[in-house]
Amino acid sequence: MAPAESLAHRLAATLRLRMTWQASALYAVAYGGYVAFSVYLPAYLKTAYGLAQADAANRMAGFVLLAVLMRPVGGWLSDRFPPTGVLAGTLLVVVAGAAVQAFTPGLAPVGTVAFLSMAAALGAGSGATFALVALLAPANKVGSVTGVVGAAGGLGGFVPPLLMGRLGR
Repeated sequence: MAPAESLAHRLAATLRLRMTWQASALYAVAYGGYVAFSVYLPAYLKTAYGLAQADAANRMAGFVLLAVLMRPVGGWLSDRFPPTGVLAGTLLVVVAGAAVQAFTPGLAPVGTVAFLSMAAALGAGSGATFALVALLAPANKVGSVTGVVGAAGGLGGFVPPLLMGRLGR
């Protein structure tokens, strides 16, 4: 069935929903976090740990692969537990991993465990975010809310590395 309202009117109604902005912020952190890592992690590993480009790229690929594999796990967990709890748990893991990594521990094993824990949590958090959208968005706006949230994730992934690169000069 074709919508009776214009695209602009439907989009404006979606943007007026508080949960659109809340889910967008969560997804910008969760999905954006692992996209940002995929962009910035090789440079960080080369600078902080002196890794060769190929080694840093391989480790980044492992990080991203784990995050991608954990995304459906986050959705699955959110089918069994409240998505807000799953998200809170994943974000706590990210904060803990970032706190450990802030001290640049040795890569084996502490640094690797910190990075992989963050990867798993960011992936699971991405899945949990969309479970939350499906749960909280009005049924006639799930698609448009999902579109806005997905766009926020893309921005969350590419803006931080650009800022970090600019600030690092």
